[in-house]
Amino acid sequence: MGTSIGLDEALQAYLARMNREEHPVLARCRTETRAEMGGRAIMQISPEQGAVLAFLVRLIGARTGVEVGVFTGYSALAVALALKDMHGTAARLHACDLDADYLARAGGYWRSAGVSEIMEPHAGPAAESLEALIAEGAAGTLDYAFVDADKAGYPLYYERCLTLLRPGGLLIFDNVLWSGTVADPSREDETIRVLRTLTATARADDRLDMALAAIGDGLLLCRKR
Repeated sequence: MGTSIGLDEALQAYLARMNREEHPVLARCRTETRAEMGGRAIMQISPEQGAVLAFLVRLIGARTGVEVGVFTGYSALAVALALKDMHGTAARLHACDLDADYLARAGGYWRSAGVSEIMEPHAGPAAESLEALIAEGAAGTLDYAFVDADKAGYPLYYERCLTLLRPGGLLIFDNVLWSGTVADPSREDETIRVLRTLTATARADDRLDMALAAIGDGLLLCRKR
């Protein structure tokens, strides 16, 4: 399970206590992922990130969205619960992951939580799934996009998701602080360069408003103008 950078265990526990209690299926997804997925469990977002994502989609009244990088389904479930609560079965969340096994595992949690009817899973390269959505006429219609996938693909996902979003829609990237290493000038590996460039691109992009927040491993928050 991921945790917010710079927080000791006591403060992490305080956040867990003082945020609203997790939906029981979210809690099960989190604990089972930690127990069964080994080192890959670090790919799961933190509970406070899930709470923030759900809060943000409620804040803008989002009905439709896309997630790039599903893993075991925690972040998509946190958002889907909010979407369905607001819009019932009229809500839709497209869930893109290269790994069909991850989508199958996530689907079990979505069914248990009663949101599977609003989920649209897409197995395969996310770039192709996003292109397909654009080709199907979804450009300029989605309310929300969350990207937590291969970092090399972030620049492409940035442009494709902006194309899909309506004005006022939210685009959010995870892991943009990369455990704080983006601030270390001695670090120049490819992932760090991609993340620095992405953040600088968003900062200079007059198509959107942006904020960089140290929640989880760093969230880049963008609002399409």
